[in-house]
Amino acid sequence: QVQLVESGGGLVQPGGSLKLSCASSGRTFSNYVMGWFRQAPGKEREFVSAISRYGISSYYADSVKGRFTISRDNAKNAVYLQMGSLKPEDTAVYYCAAREPNSGSSYALVSGYDYWGQGTQVTVSS
Repeated sequence: QVQLVESGGGLVQPGGSLKLSCASSGRTFSNYVMGWFRQAPGKEREFVSAISRYGISSYYADSVKGRFTISRDNAKNAVYLQMGSLKPEDTAVYYCAAREPNSGSSYALVSGYDYWGQGTQVTVSS
């Protein structure tokens, strides 16, 4: 089992920045591809970003490409999402997720992840 706890959410003005963190405990962190998803009110949960086990590869939704950066520190069992140039449409609950090795589903799908955090609220508003 893997336990995930997100932090760093809050209220930020349009154009501002915010860094989310996700702390992991349980099994070996470097075994897992890690992802960030978000869910706005009334909408389905959507893929934001993912990072490979050792941070060599990263992937982004088109809507955040160039504005968000995912990173991980396996020594600290943590994954991060640096968000910049924030827009009101980035407002959502942001979730951290872990994907078991050899998962057959796409890293961009909710179904591709096995463990989820409780989420952290990000609100972009003036």
